Amino acid sequence: MPLVAPGAPGEAQAKPEWLDTIIKGDCVSRMAMLPAGSVDAIFADPPYNLQLGGDLTRPDQSRVDAVNEDWDRFESFEAYDAFTRAWLLAARRLLKPNGTIWVIGSYHNIFRVGAIMQDLGFWMLNDIVWRKTNPMPNFRGRRFQNAHETMIWASRSSEAKSYTFNYDAMKAANDDTQMRSDWLFPICSGSERLRDEDGGKVHPTQKPEALLARVILSSTKPGDTILDPFFGTGTTGAVAKRLGRHFVGIEREDSYIEAAAERILEVEPLSAAALASNGGKRAEPRVPFAALLDMGLVQPGAELTCAKGRHVAHVQADGTIRSGEGEPASIHKIGARVQGLDACNGWTFWYLREGARLTPIDAFRQTVREAIAKAGL
Repeated sequence: MPLVAPGAPGEAQAKPEWLDTIIKGDCVSRMAMLPAGSVDAIFADPPYNLQLGGDLTRPDQSRVDAVNEDWDRFESFEAYDAFTRAWLLAARRLLKPNGTIWVIGSYHNIFRVGAIMQDLGFWMLNDIVWRKTNPMPNFRGRRFQNAHETMIWASRSSEAKSYTFNYDAMKAANDDTQMRSDWLFPICSGSERLRDEDGGKVHPTQKPEALLARVILSSTKPGDTILDPFFGTGTTGAVAKRLGRHFVGIEREDSYIEAAAERILEVEPLSAAALASNGGKRAEPRVPFAALLDMGLVQPGAELTCAKGRHVAHVQADGTIRSGEGEPASIHKIGARVQGLDACNGWTFWYLREGARLTPIDAFRQTVREAIAKAGL
């Protein structure tokens, strides 16, 4: 299958023909041809609408290599807002119910984009500040140096509670400290920066791969599909391929498509061992205590006890437990009640007694999780 899909995507098959391709064309019309609910995440780097009035020059009058392409020009704020609403609506249709979207921008556009996202029903999760270690100077000396860009991370709606966030992996990568919402990366430079035959930048706003790697590693899983409706030179696709994710890119400029396709073809995916992640307890499927009864691992009437045998409870047929003459309740509430505490993790407190043998009920929960994983649920 070719990396570049020159026209509209066809119908989905075992592996959709649009998967891991670059689709040429306008992002709104091309997104309308993709199946609803077909992507796990979206990374969007839309036009910033910089409103540049002319060439930007340094004090020595040399020209600054800035964004002056036609794709960044809009007649008015109203025109930009209409465009933003159109592509966000198309993007929201493509997100799976628990998918998330990232949008990056500058002070020129990100506040307008954010307001429209809220109007359309997206639910804000974070705004991430990308602090640049090597930002472009403010040559005219009339403003503060613009040293950051902002990313909005949002779920499809306020009801989407089980979106992917690899909290434990991010914390472990950050020396066991919670990952903050300000990220420090250099702008794209050196050998990573794609250049044309004359040494000029192929794309004026090429994003660093390290930035996309953190986006993808924090909010997707191996095998997920990531859509980039403003694909440019393919940073999203290159990083997604390396990290064992699928991608679909949409781009209308032939020069960008050519550069992106060549770049992605050269990427070698990491091994499964290298992609193994610390998912943590948050990433595991939720298992109710009643599931242990459903699978026959625990029987109604079975005796539960704490590790030291001081507290005893009995399993009810509906998945609750009873201790003494009190009302039956969950393993957590009864565990807290017998200890006189406000809360208790029943999974680690209770053990199943079988003669002299004590088995932590959490071991049975793990059996259920393994069965779920094997079934691919």
